[in-house]
Amino acid sequence: MPEGDTIFRTAARLRPVLVGGSIQAARARQRAFPADSLIGRVFTAVEARGKHLLMHLDDGRTIHSHLGMHGSWHLYRIGEAWQKDRRWAALILEIPDIVCGCFSPQVLQLLSADQLRRHPHLAQLGPDLLAEQVDDAELLRRFRVHDGAPIGEAVMNQTIVSGIGNVYKSEVLFLTRTNPWTTVGCLSDAQILGIAQTARHWLAKNLSGAARRTRSSLDGQRLWVYGRSGKPCFVCGRPIELRRQGDLGRTTYWCAQCQARGGEAGTEQEGEPE
Repeated sequence: MPEGDTIFRTAARLRPVLVGGSIQAARARQRAFPADSLIGRVFTAVEARGKHLLMHLDDGRTIHSHLGMHGSWHLYRIGEAWQKDRRWAALILEIPDIVCGCFSPQVLQLLSADQLRRHPHLAQLGPDLLAEQVDDAELLRRFRVHDGAPIGEAVMNQTIVSGIGNVYKSEVLFLTRTNPWTTVGCLSDAQILGIAQTARHWLAKNLSGAARRTRSSLDGQRLWVYGRSGKPCFVCGRPIELRRQGDLGRTTYWCAQCQARGGEAGTEQEGEPE
């Protein structure tokens, strides 16, 4: 499940290989994508913005992809065996000695500089938690616009803050002892910033490419609540609960005892790893 850390790693993996490389061949599965116009263009930058990957070209255009639940970018040396059938790739780009393929993206489009600047989703993205600097004042301003929303929905709203997906939503709210159905307006500024800072911490901790974790216990369990419906909470022993949340019915895992409404939020509690 690609989240902010996954896209950040993808950009970091593609950047040293692609930047400065000239596209020698290009093929798109969808005829509407103007792959031929990419031939001869040079990659100038590859960046992650929340869950969006942007591959900038020397003519001012940008290849924009959102990988959704199942998308991925692959790199192969010429002649190397592919992990997936290349016939199913949405886009294949060849630069000297390397083939770059995109599989199963939710969104794949080629944007002009003006289209990128005016893009209805990219232009509205909230602060990226993996950026070098995060503006706390801007973060709070965006959260406060949604004071009536449950925090479990707000942290997933990419126009408020970028990079948090289902896994980090459940894990971070557990770590900060925040009930997912508590409205944003019931949380203090310090609590909201604590949630964001905890998410930023664990997003950064998981950039190595190893299996995502928010626990460092020797019991082999990497996550506190996500995917553990019905299993005992590692802190209090009560069964972890699961409920769909928001218009899209995203899964939320939480401990009703550790995350009781009215509890403190915004700092990691006793029993969590440092």
